[in-house]
Amino acid sequence: MEVTVLAAFDFAALLAWVWLALLRGGFWLCDQRLPECGDPGNGWPAVTAVIPARDEAESIAESIRSLADQDYPGDLAIVLVDDNSSDGTAGAARKAEPSRRLDIVDGAPLADGWTGKLWAMHQGIARAAEVSSDAQYILLTDADIAHGRDALRRLVAMAEANGLDLASLMVRLRCDSFWERWLIPAFVYFFQKLYPFRWVQSGKRPAAAGGCMLVRRSALDRIGGVESIRDCVIDDCALAAEIARNGRIWLGLAETSASIRGYDGLSGIWNMVARTAFVQLRHSYLQLSGTVLGMAFLYLLPPAGLITGFATGDAAAMAFGAAGCGLMAALYVPMLQLYRLAAWRSAFLPLVALIYTLMTVSSAWRHLCGRGGTWKGRSYEAPTPPSASPPEGR
Repeated sequence: MEVTVLAAFDFAALLAWVWLALLRGGFWLCDQRLPECGDPGNGWPAVTAVIPARDEAESIAESIRSLADQDYPGDLAIVLVDDNSSDGTAGAARKAEPSRRLDIVDGAPLADGWTGKLWAMHQGIARAAEVSSDAQYILLTDADIAHGRDALRRLVAMAEANGLDLASLMVRLRCDSFWERWLIPAFVYFFQKLYPFRWVQSGKRPAAAGGCMLVRRSALDRIGGVESIRDCVIDDCALAAEIARNGRIWLGLAETSASIRGYDGLSGIWNMVARTAFVQLRHSYLQLSGTVLGMAFLYLLPPAGLITGFATGDAAAMAFGAAGCGLMAALYVPMLQLYRLAAWRSAFLPLVALIYTLMTVSSAWRHLCGRGGTWKGRSYEAPTPPSASPPEGR
């Protein structure tokens, strides 16, 4: 059987998928979940939850209630930083939890050199030291997260049992609308491929998910607080990289905690990705080119080989393309199962990958046009994310 140039490229793509399946930290297995750990043994440490919120009136009540209803045996205080909201976020929070357990901070105007979320987090952490000075952990969480009732207890138990300085959960993203069902599972899948969770655990590829991060207070003090990453747009992974330099971190998939925020149209998901994609590429057009070529090689070449081989009678190209498509689809099925979606959707992963590639290109185009990243009425660019490189000493 003659091996054509197309068949050779298809074979190379197939080998790449074999490598991803066997040697990329098992990212596709979706098996890194929060275990059930027992009582720490020396009592349950105090925790303060810090929530930065800007114009989150629609979701803040459910988020606050989910924290107030935690089955955590230790002390839990909640600090909400109302980051100059214009929609009554603070009022909605007070109505949801009127007790003294909730402390609301009126956020100061954005300081120079800070991104908005980190500036709000900085104020919340400072207030947390006053509200509960003996708290050993800070739970950094977003205003659009509904936490499972056992989430905090299990996070703390795991952190105590394993000496973790940071334990983070990738919460379940909403997956109800047409575009969410097609694109959200792939978003988590690509994140796991970029940051294999097993590699996160080993310190090889530090990362975190900003929606739910339990941070040991001593580790936060050791790195100088969030001020050390004050100008980072991808703040969660930047924080993980700083802590992982001299500490242990963990990242897994949540089963009971979920995001309330929905993306009913394509534009919402597009803007979410385009806001930070070029930042992740260090604002490098060389890395952008490599990313585009890499995505085409992995996701578009196998189906192209299969179709072209069938049309031209190139048996080798067709066979290698079919094998590549089959392996690609098989590695995506566990993620679809996690989101309770049918396995047949895995056949369309090449099209989904093409959309995400276009989102990444549009992120670079926005940067070129001087628009940068925008969120809640603020626009800013960021330096190279620390998370892009392994921590020193590892």
